[in-house]
Amino acid sequence: MIKSMTGYGKSQCQLPDMSVSIEVKSLNGKTLDINLKVPGLFKSKEQEIRSLIGRHLCRGKTELSISVDSESNANMYALNRSLMDKYYEELKDFAARAGASVSDHLIPAILRLPEVVQQEEQSLGDNEWETLMQGVIAALLQCDEHRLSEGAHLEKDLKLRIHNISVLLDALPALEKTRIESLRERLLKSLESLKDLPSPDPGRFEQEMLYYLEKLDLTEEVVRLRKHLAYFTDTMSETISGGKKLGFISQEIGREINTIGSKANDAEIQKVVVEMKDELEKIKEQLMNIL
Repeated sequence: MIKSMTGYGKSQCQLPDMSVSIEVKSLNGKTLDINLKVPGLFKSKEQEIRSLIGRHLCRGKTELSISVDSESNANMYALNRSLMDKYYEELKDFAARAGASVSDHLIPAILRLPEVVQQEEQSLGDNEWETLMQGVIAALLQCDEHRLSEGAHLEKDLKLRIHNISVLLDALPALEKTRIESLRERLLKSLESLKDLPSPDPGRFEQEMLYYLEKLDLTEEVVRLRKHLAYFTDTMSETISGGKKLGFISQEIGREINTIGSKANDAEIQKVVVEMKDELEKIKEQLMNIL
């Protein structure tokens, strides 16, 4: 199972005199990075909300915002009348000393001064808090479902890339046969040019030739690469999304491809290696967004 770190979820719940909207967005990230945007009324539950996000989303850059649409906005605010009286008297006194008249615009100006209009403190009961938390969970579950849906698309693409590398790998044996024949001809020509020189020690000469041929042999790298590709495919089928594990396997795939390229010393095989590297780069780009 592959799960993306990109997701979106939204839910709504009804509390006394207010409708609450909860929205969750998540993007790829190395760790769980949470950004909360909640009204002051819900600040006391921030830690609980963070815990819920951690249990449901695990990793990624996550933003959760809560907005409130109050059905009785007028009752949520009150005028600080004593402070208004104080502002009014001081401004009226200042106007008198300055020889200016007090206009009708003075009241609106006072209303804009700090702490004149105050939001009344509200509190929620246990049932209301439970309703809110259920709304948060609903949004997180929807976000997680979106991650699964995105992950299915990513898995399809990853399987295609792995298949493409496997097809390219299947083309190597024929190219390897041609390479060996070409290498054999070059070696024979080189030996022919040395026929007038003193004959080397047969045992030492055989050891050097075996060492040289072993360094050019691609069999081990091809076998290991096939195993890594199979392991990558098996890991995608596991019940838990393993983006980091797939990243480690892709590194091993890259090492084997690089070794094949460095040992091949053949233009046609190098072309295949370049194509495999291109497919692997596309895999690594996708893995950056996998949980």
